[in-house]
Amino acid sequence: MNFKYKAILSIATLFAMAFTQPGVTLKIKGSDTVLPLSQKEAESFMKKNPTSKITVIGGGSGVGIAAFLDGTTDIAMSSRKMKMSEKMKLQDAGKAFKEVTIAYDALSVIVNPNNKVSQLTREQLEGIFTGKITNWKEVGGNDEKIVAYSRESSSGTYEFFKEHVLSNKNYGTSILMMPATGAIVQSVSQTKGAIGYIGFAYMEKTVKALKVSYDKGKTYVEPTVANSKNKSYPIVRPLYYYYLIKDAAKVKPFLDYVLSGEGQKVVSDVGYINLN
Repeated sequence: MNFKYKAILSIATLFAMAFTQPGVTLKIKGSDTVLPLSQKEAESFMKKNPTSKITVIGGGSGVGIAAFLDGTTDIAMSSRKMKMSEKMKLQDAGKAFKEVTIAYDALSVIVNPNNKVSQLTREQLEGIFTGKITNWKEVGGNDEKIVAYSRESSSGTYEFFKEHVLSNKNYGTSILMMPATGAIVQSVSQTKGAIGYIGFAYMEKTVKALKVSYDKGKTYVEPTVANSKNKSYPIVRPLYYYYLIKDAAKVKPFLDYVLSGEGQKVVSDVGYINLN
């Protein structure tokens, strides 16, 4: 190979290197429900793109959206839709944003495995979590005090449960508010009279999922992927990513991956319901 040809090759190589896309660097923050999914998606994406760095932090949908509002995260993970007040803050700041549904979740009501109750109506759940029903014998169980666990108010799961299960009624004052979904699973598994609600991916053998009725007890349906897909399970919700339109090019490679066949397989592997 002559010197002139080598020189041309070297220039071409340098030119190509200069225009090679750098790795994606992203911060993702928010929903504890979406957390295990985003962690797995980021892990898989970074394996395929070793120069990328994606940081994923939980804390709740409200925490993620607050970080999104003050510009300290690129993507907010949320298990609820953005509130009008949050949208107005973005609008006032001149920040146009995009909402993307990345998966679905069957919100599961769980009890201690020793509890003989295996099904409840929406009305009974409302009674329990508003504090009107306080003993398991009132819903066909043993004479035992109900210990109800909920997520904190910064959680999208808290908001969704309040809206879709409690018909927007307030939680009872005796309800124990927990900082994370994992804490609810642990508490319910260790407390005989306990009840709580969690994202489907957090289900473990240490707790029991209840069948739920939304037709006043005519039909009770358990939370499964199949029942969520055929829409027979009544408490299914979308899981969201929010990002600023000005950051579209920055988030696109990761977002495209999450929405791809491979990314949606990760959704199923983690235990949520994919978009397909």
